[in-house]
This record gives sequence, structure tokens and C-alpha cells, in this order.
Amino acid sequence: MKMLIKLGSVIFAAVLLSGCLVTSVVGGVVGTAVDVVDAVTPDIVD
Repeated sequence: MKMLIKLGSVIFAAVLLSGCLVTSVVGGVVGTAVDVVDAVTPDIVD
């Protein structure tokens, strides 16, 4: 039973870490996309 709890907590930690990784990657991509749009848009608007 103790082994099962330990395994569960390890899996939970792995999921949590990968979730944070995905969030930071998506955040970085969105940030870059916003910067690109911001750089391009003034040319179109003017």
C-alpha cells in the first residue's frame, strides 16, 4: 500500500512538472507571437 502511495505521488509530481513545462512553453510562444504581431501591425495600420 505504501509503495502504491509513493508511486502515485511520483506520477503526480511528474504530471505537475510537465504541466508547468507546457504552460511556460505555450506562454513563451504566445508572447513571441504577440511581439511579432505588434511589430507588423503598425505598418498595416499606417
